[in-house]
Amino acid sequence: MRTLKIKTVETEIVHVNHRGNWLFVKLHADDGTIGVGEASHGGDDARVSHLIDTLNPALIGWDVFQIEAFRHRFYRESEGHAYHTALSGIEQAMWDLAGKALAVPSYQLLGGRYRKKIRLYANINRATVDRSPLGFARNAANAVAEGFTAIKCAPFDDVSVANISQGTLTPAIRLGIDRIRAIRAEIGPDIDLMVDCHSRFNPGIIIQTARELADLHLFWIEDAVPLNDLGALAHVSQSTSMPIATGERLRTLTGFERLLKRGRVDYILPDVKHVGGMLGLKKIATLAEALQVAVTPHNPSGPVATAASVQCMASVPNFAILEYAWGEVAWRAALIAPPENIVDGFIEVPTGPGLGVSLESL
Repeated sequence: MRTLKIKTVETEIVHVNHRGNWLFVKLHADDGTIGVGEASHGGDDARVSHLIDTLNPALIGWDVFQIEAFRHRFYRESEGHAYHTALSGIEQAMWDLAGKALAVPSYQLLGGRYRKKIRLYANINRATVDRSPLGFARNAANAVAEGFTAIKCAPFDDVSVANISQGTLTPAIRLGIDRIRAIRAEIGPDIDLMVDCHSRFNPGIIIQTARELADLHLFWIEDAVPLNDLGALAHVSQSTSMPIATGERLRTLTGFERLLKRGRVDYILPDVKHVGGMLGLKKIATLAEALQVAVTPHNPSGPVATAASVQCMASVPNFAILEYAWGEVAWRAALIAPPENIVDGFIEVPTGPGLGVSLESL
Protein backbone atom coordinates (compact mmCIF):
# COMPACT_ATOMS: atom_id res chain seq x y z
CA MET A 1 0.00 0.00 0.00
CA ARG A 2 1.38 3.39 -1.01
CA THR A 3 1.98 5.95 1.73
CA LEU A 4 3.25 9.51 1.61
CA LYS A 5 3.83 11.39 4.83
CA ILE A 6 3.81 15.07 5.64
CA LYS A 7 7.12 16.61 6.62
CA THR A 8 6.12 20.24 7.19
CA VAL A 9 3.63 22.94 6.22
CA GLU A 10 4.29 26.53 5.19
CA THR A 11 2.21 29.47 3.96
CA GLU A 12 2.78 32.25 1.44
CA ILE A 13 0.73 35.44 1.26
CA VAL A 14 0.45 37.27 -2.06
CA HIS A 15 -0.94 40.81 -1.91
CA VAL A 16 -3.73 41.34 -4.42
CA ASN A 17 -5.57 44.62 -3.77
CA HIS A 18 -7.64 46.54 -1.23
CA ARG A 19 -10.12 43.66 -1.11
CA GLY A 20 -7.62 41.22 0.35
CA ASN A 21 -4.76 38.82 -0.31
CA TRP A 22 -4.33 35.29 -1.55
CA LEU A 23 -2.92 32.92 1.07
CA PHE A 24 -1.38 29.75 -0.29
CA VAL A 25 -0.48 26.58 1.60
CA LYS A 26 2.55 24.46 0.70
CA LEU A 27 2.57 20.95 2.11
CA HIS A 28 5.99 19.30 1.97
CA ALA A 29 6.06 15.49 1.85
CA ASP A 30 8.87 13.24 3.03
CA ASP A 31 9.86 12.40 -0.56
CA GLY A 32 10.36 16.07 -1.43
CA THR A 33 7.05 16.50 -3.26
CA ILE A 34 5.12 19.71 -2.60
CA GLY A 35 1.32 19.94 -2.57
CA VAL A 36 -0.51 23.27 -2.78
CA GLY A 37 -3.77 24.60 -1.43
CA GLU A 38 -5.40 27.97 -0.87
CA ALA A 39 -6.61 29.43 2.42
CA SER A 40 -7.56 32.94 1.32
CA HIS A 41 -10.31 35.16 2.74
CA GLY A 42 -10.35 33.60 6.18
CA GLY A 43 -11.11 36.95 7.79
CA ASP A 44 -7.58 37.48 9.13
CA ASP A 45 -4.59 36.22 7.14
CA ALA A 46 -2.24 36.42 10.12
CA ARG A 47 -4.59 34.30 12.23
CA VAL A 48 -5.06 31.73 9.45
CA SER A 49 -1.28 31.46 9.03
CA HIS A 50 -0.85 31.11 12.80
CA LEU A 51 -3.46 28.35 12.95
CA ILE A 52 -1.67 26.46 10.17
CA ASP A 53 1.62 26.84 12.07
CA THR A 54 -0.12 25.57 15.22
CA LEU A 55 -1.41 22.48 13.37
CA ASN A 56 2.00 21.72 11.87
CA PRO A 57 3.33 19.51 14.72
CA ALA A 58 0.21 17.32 14.66
CA LEU A 59 0.51 16.89 10.89
CA ILE A 60 4.12 15.72 10.80
CA GLY A 61 4.09 12.08 9.73
CA TRP A 62 0.46 12.15 8.61
CA ASP A 63 -0.22 10.00 5.54
CA VAL A 64 -1.71 12.27 2.86
CA PHE A 65 -3.91 9.42 1.61
CA GLN A 66 -5.82 9.43 4.91
CA ILE A 67 -8.00 12.42 4.02
CA GLU A 68 -11.24 11.16 5.57
CA ALA A 69 -9.36 10.40 8.78
CA PHE A 70 -7.79 13.88 8.62
CA ARG A 71 -11.24 15.43 8.42
CA HIS A 72 -12.53 13.30 11.28
CA ARG A 73 -9.53 14.18 13.46
CA PHE A 74 -9.24 17.92 12.82
CA TYR A 75 -12.49 19.28 11.36
CA ARG A 76 -14.94 20.52 13.97
CA GLU A 77 -18.15 22.28 13.00
CA SER A 78 -18.01 24.46 16.12
CA GLU A 79 -14.76 26.12 15.06
CA GLY A 80 -14.69 29.56 13.47
CA HIS A 81 -14.14 30.89 9.98
CA ALA A 82 -10.36 31.25 10.23
CA TYR A 83 -9.87 27.69 11.51
CA HIS A 84 -12.06 26.17 8.80
CA THR A 85 -10.14 28.17 6.18
CA ALA A 86 -6.78 27.01 7.52
CA LEU A 87 -7.92 23.39 7.53
CA SER A 88 -9.39 23.70 4.04
CA GLY A 89 -6.08 24.93 2.61
CA ILE A 90 -4.18 22.03 4.15
CA GLU A 91 -6.77 19.55 2.92
CA GLN A 92 -6.57 20.78 -0.68
CA ALA A 93 -2.80 20.35 -0.55
CA MET A 94 -3.26 16.76 0.64
CA TRP A 95 -5.37 15.99 -2.44
CA ASP A 96 -2.67 17.56 -4.57
CA LEU A 97 0.02 15.39 -2.98
CA ALA A 98 -2.08 12.23 -3.20
CA GLY A 99 -2.69 12.79 -6.89
CA LYS A 100 0.97 13.52 -7.55
CA ALA A 101 2.03 10.37 -5.69
CA LEU A 102 -0.25 8.23 -7.88
CA ALA A 103 0.32 10.30 -11.04
CA VAL A 104 -3.43 10.92 -11.47
CA PRO A 105 -5.55 14.09 -11.35
CA SER A 106 -7.47 14.68 -8.14
CA TYR A 107 -10.82 14.16 -9.85
CA GLN A 108 -9.82 10.54 -10.46
CA LEU A 109 -9.67 10.04 -6.68
CA LEU A 110 -13.04 11.76 -6.20
CA GLY A 111 -15.02 9.38 -8.38
CA GLY A 112 -13.71 10.07 -11.86
CA ARG A 113 -14.24 12.80 -14.42
CA TYR A 114 -17.90 13.52 -15.17
CA ARG A 115 -17.08 16.46 -17.48
CA LYS A 116 -14.01 17.70 -19.35
CA LYS A 117 -14.58 21.43 -18.91
CA ILE A 118 -16.18 23.69 -16.34
CA ARG A 119 -18.42 26.62 -17.19
CA LEU A 120 -17.42 29.88 -15.49
CA TYR A 121 -19.16 33.13 -14.74
CA ALA A 122 -17.19 36.35 -14.50
CA ASN A 123 -17.68 38.13 -11.18
CA ILE A 124 -16.94 41.72 -12.19
CA ASN A 125 -17.58 43.31 -8.79
CA ARG A 126 -14.03 43.49 -7.42
CA ALA A 127 -12.66 44.87 -10.67
CA THR A 128 -15.35 47.55 -10.98
CA VAL A 129 -13.92 50.72 -9.45
CA ASP A 130 -16.24 53.01 -11.41
CA ARG A 131 -19.53 52.15 -9.68
CA SER A 132 -21.73 54.07 -12.06
CA PRO A 133 -24.14 52.12 -14.28
CA LEU A 134 -21.76 52.83 -17.17
CA GLY A 135 -18.81 51.49 -15.18
CA PHE A 136 -20.61 48.24 -14.43
CA ALA A 137 -21.76 47.90 -18.03
CA ARG A 138 -18.28 48.56 -19.41
CA ASN A 139 -16.66 45.81 -17.33
CA ALA A 140 -19.45 43.38 -18.15
CA ALA A 141 -18.89 44.03 -21.85
CA ASN A 142 -15.15 43.53 -21.43
CA ALA A 143 -15.71 40.15 -19.78
CA VAL A 144 -18.07 39.11 -22.55
CA ALA A 145 -15.48 40.20 -25.11
CA GLU A 146 -13.07 37.77 -23.45
CA GLY A 147 -15.52 34.94 -24.07
CA PHE A 148 -17.51 34.72 -20.82
CA THR A 149 -21.16 33.84 -21.35
CA ALA A 150 -22.28 34.59 -17.79
CA ILE A 151 -21.71 37.70 -15.65
CA LYS A 152 -22.28 38.43 -11.96
CA CYS A 153 -22.54 41.87 -10.42
CA ALA A 154 -23.14 43.20 -6.91
CA PRO A 155 -25.05 46.40 -7.63
CA PHE A 156 -26.66 46.93 -4.23
CA ASP A 157 -23.60 47.47 -2.02
CA ASP A 158 -24.83 51.03 -1.29
CA VAL A 159 -28.06 49.71 0.23
CA SER A 160 -28.22 49.97 4.03
CA VAL A 161 -30.55 48.98 6.84
CA ALA A 162 -31.97 52.50 6.72
CA ASN A 163 -32.89 51.96 3.07
CA ILE A 164 -34.82 48.75 3.54
CA SER A 165 -36.57 49.98 6.71
CA GLN A 166 -38.42 52.59 4.63
CA GLY A 167 -40.53 49.91 2.96
CA THR A 168 -40.04 51.29 -0.53
CA LEU A 169 -37.46 51.32 -3.29
CA THR A 170 -35.11 54.09 -2.17
CA PRO A 171 -32.60 55.94 -4.38
CA ALA A 172 -29.84 53.48 -3.40
CA ILE A 173 -31.99 50.56 -4.53
CA ARG A 174 -33.00 52.40 -7.70
CA LEU A 175 -29.31 53.00 -8.47
CA GLY A 176 -28.67 49.26 -8.14
CA ILE A 177 -31.53 48.55 -10.54
CA ASP A 178 -30.10 51.09 -12.99
CA ARG A 179 -26.73 49.31 -12.85
CA ILE A 180 -28.34 45.95 -13.67
CA ARG A 181 -30.34 47.45 -16.53
CA ALA A 182 -27.22 49.10 -17.93
CA ILE A 183 -25.41 45.74 -17.89
CA ARG A 184 -28.28 43.94 -19.60
CA ALA A 185 -28.55 46.64 -22.25
CA GLU A 186 -24.81 46.37 -22.93
CA ILE A 187 -24.42 42.57 -23.03
CA GLY A 188 -27.72 41.72 -24.66
CA PRO A 189 -30.33 39.07 -23.83
CA ASP A 190 -28.29 35.94 -24.51
CA ILE A 191 -25.62 36.36 -21.80
CA ASP A 192 -26.61 34.96 -18.39
CA LEU A 193 -26.71 37.63 -15.68
CA MET A 194 -26.55 37.00 -11.94
CA VAL A 195 -27.19 39.59 -9.21
CA ASP A 196 -25.58 39.33 -5.77
CA CYS A 197 -27.45 41.27 -3.09
CA HIS A 198 -24.94 40.58 -0.28
CA SER A 199 -27.84 39.94 2.15
CA ARG A 200 -28.79 43.64 2.24
CA PHE A 201 -32.57 43.19 1.86
CA ASN A 202 -35.57 42.05 3.84
CA PRO A 203 -38.19 39.83 2.18
CA GLY A 204 -40.64 42.59 1.32
CA ILE A 205 -38.13 44.88 -0.37
CA ILE A 206 -36.32 42.14 -2.32
CA ILE A 207 -39.66 40.86 -3.64
CA GLN A 208 -40.50 44.40 -4.82
CA THR A 209 -37.04 44.68 -6.37
CA ALA A 210 -37.35 41.32 -8.11
CA ARG A 211 -40.59 42.46 -9.72
CA GLU A 212 -38.79 45.51 -11.08
CA LEU A 213 -36.20 43.20 -12.64
CA ALA A 214 -38.53 40.50 -13.95
CA ASP A 215 -38.17 41.53 -17.60
CA LEU A 216 -34.36 41.10 -17.45
CA HIS A 217 -34.59 37.31 -17.00
CA LEU A 218 -31.83 36.98 -14.41
CA PHE A 219 -30.01 33.67 -14.03
CA TRP A 220 -30.36 34.04 -10.26
CA ILE A 221 -30.67 36.41 -7.33
CA GLU A 222 -27.97 35.64 -4.78
CA ASP A 223 -28.01 36.22 -1.01
CA ALA A 224 -31.27 38.11 -1.17
CA VAL A 225 -31.79 38.04 2.62
CA PRO A 226 -29.66 37.01 5.61
CA LEU A 227 -29.53 33.28 6.32
CA ASN A 228 -30.50 33.63 9.98
CA ASP A 229 -34.15 33.27 8.94
CA LEU A 230 -34.61 30.37 6.52
CA GLY A 231 -38.37 30.87 6.62
CA ALA A 232 -37.90 34.35 5.19
CA LEU A 233 -35.66 32.92 2.46
CA ALA A 234 -38.29 30.31 1.59
CA HIS A 235 -40.92 33.07 1.43
CA VAL A 236 -38.78 35.03 -1.05
CA SER A 237 -38.26 31.91 -3.15
CA GLN A 238 -42.01 31.23 -3.27
CA SER A 239 -42.82 34.86 -4.08
CA THR A 240 -40.62 35.37 -7.13
CA SER A 241 -40.11 33.43 -10.32
CA MET A 242 -36.37 34.11 -10.30
CA PRO A 243 -34.03 31.33 -9.18
CA ILE A 244 -32.50 31.82 -5.74
CA ALA A 245 -28.83 31.17 -4.89
CA THR A 246 -27.18 31.38 -1.48
CA GLY A 247 -24.87 29.66 0.99
CA GLU A 248 -21.43 31.26 0.59
CA ARG A 249 -21.31 32.08 4.32
CA LEU A 250 -22.08 28.52 5.40
CA ARG A 251 -19.17 26.19 6.17
CA THR A 252 -20.64 23.03 7.70
CA LEU A 253 -22.64 20.02 6.57
CA THR A 254 -25.21 20.81 9.24
CA GLY A 255 -25.64 24.36 7.96
CA PHE A 256 -26.09 23.24 4.37
CA GLU A 257 -28.49 20.48 5.37
CA ARG A 258 -30.73 23.02 7.11
CA LEU A 259 -30.56 25.35 4.12
CA LEU A 260 -31.41 22.62 1.65
CA LYS A 261 -34.34 21.30 3.66
CA ARG A 262 -35.87 24.62 4.69
CA GLY A 263 -34.65 27.38 2.40
CA ARG A 264 -36.22 26.32 -0.92
CA VAL A 265 -33.19 27.38 -2.95
CA ASP A 266 -32.23 26.56 -6.53
CA TYR A 267 -28.45 26.88 -6.21
CA ILE A 268 -26.03 26.56 -3.30
CA LEU A 269 -22.62 28.24 -3.11
CA PRO A 270 -20.18 26.29 -0.90
CA ASP A 271 -16.57 27.51 -0.97
CA VAL A 272 -13.68 25.01 -1.13
CA LYS A 273 -11.61 27.43 1.01
CA HIS A 274 -14.02 27.31 3.96
CA VAL A 275 -16.03 24.05 3.95
CA GLY A 276 -13.15 21.75 4.85
CA GLY A 277 -11.62 21.54 1.38
CA MET A 278 -12.44 19.27 -1.53
CA LEU A 279 -13.92 16.40 0.49
CA GLY A 280 -16.18 18.85 2.32
CA LEU A 281 -17.24 20.35 -1.00
CA LYS A 282 -17.98 16.90 -2.41
CA LYS A 283 -20.05 15.91 0.65
CA ILE A 284 -22.14 19.10 0.39
CA ALA A 285 -22.67 18.50 -3.33
CA THR A 286 -23.97 15.03 -2.55
CA LEU A 287 -26.44 16.45 -0.02
CA ALA A 288 -27.68 18.85 -2.69
CA GLU A 289 -27.92 16.14 -5.33
CA ALA A 290 -30.32 14.19 -3.16
CA LEU A 291 -32.67 17.20 -3.15
CA GLN A 292 -32.20 18.11 -6.85
CA VAL A 293 -30.34 21.34 -6.07
CA ALA A 294 -27.46 22.51 -8.25
CA VAL A 295 -23.99 23.33 -6.88
CA THR A 296 -22.32 26.56 -8.00
CA PRO A 297 -19.23 27.00 -5.81
CA HIS A 298 -18.40 30.40 -4.36
CA ASN A 299 -14.95 31.22 -5.70
CA PRO A 300 -13.86 34.89 -5.73
CA SER A 301 -10.46 33.34 -5.24
CA GLY A 302 -6.95 32.89 -6.45
CA PRO A 303 -5.89 30.30 -9.03
CA VAL A 304 -5.18 27.47 -6.58
CA ALA A 305 -8.67 27.48 -5.03
CA THR A 306 -10.01 27.69 -8.58
CA ALA A 307 -7.95 24.62 -9.55
CA ALA A 308 -9.25 22.73 -6.49
CA SER A 309 -12.85 23.70 -7.29
CA VAL A 310 -12.40 22.64 -10.91
CA GLN A 311 -11.01 19.23 -9.91
CA CYS A 312 -13.87 18.63 -7.48
CA MET A 313 -16.65 19.87 -9.77
CA ALA A 314 -15.32 17.73 -12.62
CA SER A 315 -16.64 14.77 -10.61
CA VAL A 316 -19.98 16.27 -9.47
CA PRO A 317 -23.11 15.48 -11.55
CA ASN A 318 -25.21 18.36 -10.15
CA PHE A 319 -22.63 21.06 -10.82
CA ALA A 320 -23.94 24.10 -12.73
CA ILE A 321 -21.36 26.91 -12.98
CA LEU A 322 -18.24 28.16 -11.14
CA GLU A 323 -17.40 31.70 -10.05
CA TYR A 324 -14.29 33.34 -11.50
CA ALA A 325 -12.74 36.50 -10.03
CA TRP A 326 -12.49 38.46 -13.25
CA GLY A 327 -10.07 41.33 -13.73
CA GLU A 328 -8.60 41.58 -10.22
CA VAL A 329 -4.93 41.55 -11.23
CA ALA A 330 -3.16 41.38 -14.57
CA TRP A 331 -0.48 38.98 -13.25
CA ARG A 332 -2.82 36.20 -12.08
CA ALA A 333 -1.73 33.94 -14.95
CA ALA A 334 1.89 34.11 -13.79
CA LEU A 335 1.10 32.50 -10.42
CA ILE A 336 0.55 28.95 -11.64
CA ALA A 337 1.88 26.64 -14.31
CA PRO A 338 0.31 25.79 -16.60
CA PRO A 339 -1.82 28.95 -16.63
CA GLU A 340 -5.60 28.69 -16.54
CA ASN A 341 -6.94 27.66 -19.95
CA ILE A 342 -10.22 29.57 -20.36
CA VAL A 343 -11.91 29.37 -23.77
CA ASP A 344 -15.41 30.66 -24.56
CA GLY A 345 -16.27 30.94 -20.89
CA PHE A 346 -15.14 27.41 -19.98
CA ILE A 347 -12.00 26.31 -18.17
CA GLU A 348 -10.46 23.04 -19.24
CA VAL A 349 -10.09 20.47 -16.46
CA PRO A 350 -6.34 19.83 -16.13
CA THR A 351 -5.33 16.21 -16.55
CA GLY A 352 -1.98 16.55 -14.82
CA PRO A 353 -1.43 14.93 -11.41
CA GLY A 354 -3.10 16.35 -8.32
CA LEU A 355 -4.67 19.73 -8.83
CA GLY A 356 -2.96 19.89 -12.20
CA VAL A 357 -1.06 23.10 -11.43
CA SER A 358 2.08 24.17 -9.62
CA LEU A 359 2.52 27.41 -7.71
CA GLU A 360 5.12 29.75 -9.20
CA SER A 361 7.00 32.59 -7.52
CA LEU A 362 6.34 36.15 -8.61
